[in-house]
Amino acid sequence: MLTKKKKIIVLVGMLGLLVITGVVNVVLNNRIGGNADYTGGGQQLGFFAEYRANRTTIRQQTFLELDAIIANANMSEQVRADAETTRLALVQNMEMELVLEGLIRAMGFGDVVVSSNNQNINVIVQTDEGTSNIEAFQAAQILDIIVRETDRTAQNVRIIPVEG
Repeated sequence: MLTKKKKIIVLVGMLGLLVITGVVNVVLNNRIGGNADYTGGGQQLGFFAEYRANRTTIRQQTFLELDAIIANANMSEQVRADAETTRLALVQNMEMELVLEGLIRAMGFGDVVVSSNNQNINVIVQTDEGTSNIEAFQAAQILDIIVRETDRTAQNVRIIPVEG
C-alpha cells in the first residue's frame, strides 16, 4: 500500500501529466493545422474560442481525475481531502476568471480570456485589426479591475494584446 506522501506525489504527477497533455495538444494542433483556426468538422474557430475550448477540455479531464480520487475508497482520507481541496480551488479560480472576463469585456474589448494560477494572472485581450497594441489607459483600466477584484498585485498581472 502506498504511503500518504507517495499518493500525493502520484496525484500531483497525474495533474502535471494532464497539463502537459493539454499543452502538447495545442502545440500539435498549431503545427498540423497551420494556425489551428479549424476544427475537424470544418467549423472555423478564432483564437479566443479555441483557447476556451482547450481550457474547458483540460479542466473537464482534471475534474474527472479528481472525482475519481475522491470516490476511490482505497485512497486515504488525506489524499481524498487534498483532491477535494484542489477541486474547490479550481472551481473558485474558474469563477474568478469568468468575473474578470465579464468586467473587462464590459469595458469595450471585443473578446478577452483570463487565465490564472496561484501567483499570476494573464489577460489576453482582442485588439482592432491592424493593431497589436492597447492604449496605456486601457491597460491601466484592466490592471485596476484585476487588482481590485483579486488579491494579486500589479507585478503579477500580464496583459497580452492579440489582433482580432
